[in-house]
Amino acid sequence: MTEATDLERRLREADAETLLSLVKEHVTTLQIPEVRQVLRNPFASREVIEVLVSQPRLRTAHEIRSALARHPHTPQTHALRFVAGLYWRELLAVGTDIRVPPVVRRAADRAIHARLPGLAVGEKMAIARRAGPGVLAQLRRDPSPEVVGALLENPRLTEGTLMPLVQDETAEPKALEAIARDRRWGSRYEVRVGLARNPRTPLQTALAILPHLKKRDLRTVTRASRVRAPVRRRAKVLLGEA
Repeated sequence: MTEATDLERRLREADAETLLSLVKEHVTTLQIPEVRQVLRNPFASREVIEVLVSQPRLRTAHEIRSALARHPHTPQTHALRFVAGLYWRELLAVGTDIRVPPVVRRAADRAIHARLPGLAVGEKMAIARRAGPGVLAQLRRDPSPEVVGALLENPRLTEGTLMPLVQDETAEPKALEAIARDRRWGSRYEVRVGLARNPRTPLQTALAILPHLKKRDLRTVTRASRVRAPVRRRAKVLLGEA
């Protein structure tokens, strides 16, 4: 067993006092695999991380900056500084890790927001499937139906986050159609009402929704001037008023 491997094991298994002592003793020579073991140790405290950050060689290594940004005991000032230089996949991990302080998670979300315009559709789809509410609120405005379709797969998506898109009269028709066809969201009653009333919903989609609405909501559709005439007429027929 080499000295490096032995040190990794000791760092991984150390108790709080021993870990701090080992880090202080070896901080000037620690390598990335050893730092990984430090950060995986449940006794990696704020004091331990301060010792690591004190070394320019360590705090400028991208892999370490990424791990420190996500560590719950990294001092906030350091974590916020590290977030700025992360790749979008790393930002996504920080923003969705509930162990990370909220202020750091929000900073990661803002960094993703800033980069979205420069990302490819495939990259935005990957983010849409995993992101938290803060990023989803931004992605729901994306003009690509593929991104909206990926967003619908996200288990963190809530009706409250989705409804502004459902009711948006500038939304892409294909995005609204994707919502209507979605197994999880297309059967939600409030979503159906919103889609039926949105003039951007494809006509056949809106007409297919009407039979599933309650009379009071059909009546609202008949009185909504911004709803297209064929949809209003069909709602009247279903109410027996035509």
